[in-house]
Amino acid sequence: MMSTIMWTIAIIAGLGLVLAIVLYFIAEKFKVEEDPRIDDVEKTMPGANCGGCGFAGCRAFSEAAVKAPNLDNIYCPVGGNDVMKKVAAILGHEVKAKTPMVAVLRCNGTCEVRPKTNEYGGYSSCRVMANLYTGDTGCVFGCLGCGDCVSACKFGALSLDPVTGLPVIDEEKCTACGACVSTCPKNLIELRNKGPRGMRMVVECRNQDKGPAAKKACANACIGCGICVKTCRHDAITLENNIAYIDFNKCKLCRECEAMCPAGAIHGINFPKPLDKAAVKARIAERNRKEKEAAAAAKAAEDAVAVPADALAAKPAAKPAEVPKVEVKMEEAPKQSK
Repeated sequence: MMSTIMWTIAIIAGLGLVLAIVLYFIAEKFKVEEDPRIDDVEKTMPGANCGGCGFAGCRAFSEAAVKAPNLDNIYCPVGGNDVMKKVAAILGHEVKAKTPMVAVLRCNGTCEVRPKTNEYGGYSSCRVMANLYTGDTGCVFGCLGCGDCVSACKFGALSLDPVTGLPVIDEEKCTACGACVSTCPKNLIELRNKGPRGMRMVVECRNQDKGPAAKKACANACIGCGICVKTCRHDAITLENNIAYIDFNKCKLCRECEAMCPAGAIHGINFPKPLDKAAVKARIAERNRKEKEAAAAAKAAEDAVAVPADALAAKPAAKPAEVPKVEVKMEEAPKQSK
C-alpha cells in the first residue's frame, strides 16, 4: 500500500517536471521581446489606470508611447506636464506643455428651480434612469442626480450636494481624466481649460427647448435669445439648437455676456470679485454710443466728399464757351494824286 502511494507521488512529480520543462522551451521559443523602455515609462506613470489617456491603462499607454514617433497625440491627464516631461526624457522626444483642464458641470437646475414632476422608484443609476424615461423633472436635458459620475471618479473629486441635488467638482482633486464625462448619459460634464487663476465662463445649461418651454421646466435655463452672441466682441459664443456655448479658447473673460444674459444662465467661475452688472451694462451702453457716433461722423464725412453717381448722370454736359466774333473793318487807303 505504501509503495503504491510512493509510486503515485513519484509519477505525478515526474510528470509535472516534464511538463514544466516542455512549457519552458515553448515559452522561450514563442516569447515576444519587449522594449525595456516600456517598463521605464510605466514606472513614471501615476498608476491610476483610469483610461483618461484613451488607452486601457498605464501599461497600454507606455507601449503606445514607446512605439509612437512623437508624443504630440499622447498625453496623461492625471500625471500632467510633469509626468510627460519624464516620459519624453526616457524616449528622447520633445513634448509641449498643455494647459491644465478641469471637469465642468453644464447644468444649474437645482431642486429649488427645477422641481420634480414625479418620483423615481427604480435602481439608483443615471444610466438606468435615462434608459427608462426622460427623468423626474420637466427638463429632459438636466442632471438626473443619481451620482454615476461620483462613482466613476477614482480620485474622489466629485460629490453630490444634498441641497441642490447636483454633483460638485473639487478642482484640486480633479485630474481631467474624463471618466465622469463618458459616464454622464446627459452629456452634462465636459473638460475645459482651467483658465488663468482658475477663472472661466460657462453656460450652465443644456436645454435645447425653445425659451418659454425651457424656462417653464427650469428657472435657470438658457432661453436661446442670442443676446450673449451679439454682446461678445471676441466671437467666442455661438448659438445652436436654442442653446448658447462659450468657446474657452476664444473667451477673454470680460464677463459682459454674464451681465447681459436675461436668463442668468451664464456664470463666471473663480473670479475674485462679484459681478457688478449695472457697471458692465453702463460700460457697454457707453461704448455702443461712441461707436454709433463715430460711425455717423465717418458716414457724414464720406457723404461730404463723395458725389453721388446718379447726380453726375443727371447733370447735363457743359457746352463749350462761345468765342465772341470780332468784326474788323478794312478802310481803303487814300488815293495819291498823280
